[in-house]
Amino acid sequence: MIPVLFVLSVIVFLIIYLIPGDPAAVMLGDGASPETIEALREQMGLNLPLLPQYLRWIGHTLQGELGDSFFMRQPVRTALAEHLGPTFSLALLAELIAIVIAVPLGVRAASRRGELADKALTGFSLFGITVPGFVLSMFTVLLFSVQLKWLPVSGYKPLSDGLITHLKYLILPALSLGIVQAALLARVTRSSMLEVLNEGFVKTALAKGVSEQGIVYRHVLRNALLPILTVIGGSFGALLAGAAVIESIFNIPGMGQLLVNSVQRRDYAVIQGVILFVAFAYVMVNLVVDLLCTIVDPRVRLK
Repeated sequence: MIPVLFVLSVIVFLIIYLIPGDPAAVMLGDGASPETIEALREQMGLNLPLLPQYLRWIGHTLQGELGDSFFMRQPVRTALAEHLGPTFSLALLAELIAIVIAVPLGVRAASRRGELADKALTGFSLFGITVPGFVLSMFTVLLFSVQLKWLPVSGYKPLSDGLITHLKYLILPALSLGIVQAALLARVTRSSMLEVLNEGFVKTALAKGVSEQGIVYRHVLRNALLPILTVIGGSFGALLAGAAVIESIFNIPGMGQLLVNSVQRRDYAVIQGVILFVAFAYVMVNLVVDLLCTIVDPRVRLK
């Protein structure tokens, strides 16, 4: 983790230098005076050499100080805390939808290889992989909000307003994200199940009279969990990182919308903070998944 996070910190720090021109001048606009630009440069530390800037920035970051938002007039960590809840709720619900859809489909397709269920899963997987989430969100809004009027078109209500109200505003965006992730997870579940189904202990259990359903769910699925867990961990990190478009479509005040607004305003401290936090969360999720694999399968051990 440490080398990965170090490389990520360097990349995130250099984001501010990837734009053409002076970052302070870009943030203030064309009408800013040279004195105002120079004052902002000093405030941001841009008048220092590159290495001292990085050391100063990473030192503050390690202490939890991500700087201040130039436009929101508040610390970046406060802005992140305010927008983390909606994104986490959306990603968690989308992941649950993906698991509930994908794992049973993958198990069923593997146990009925070549039959209708297997072919239906192939079609579903191709649909989920090829149709972008934002396109799928348009169809879900048209069906469930415009035509059936079951769910709100957009907006967000916190959990404090009630669980049912909270879920009503999250179900459509979560469904749009979850179906895309379910397509990949279902294919991995099927492939992992098929690999285990060819093992000798499965044939031995069948020969001893163990029911097929008992073998599939009690033995095969457990031995096939490692790739499934890995994909689940990666997809959850991807949901945290990739919710920007969906949050913008459904007007959800999450991390993705905060990032999009900050890019439009050239609020570089917030951009750096959001990207660094999401990258850190992604790495941490994958670490947790690696540790869970050692619990699920005792054959896996850290060297």
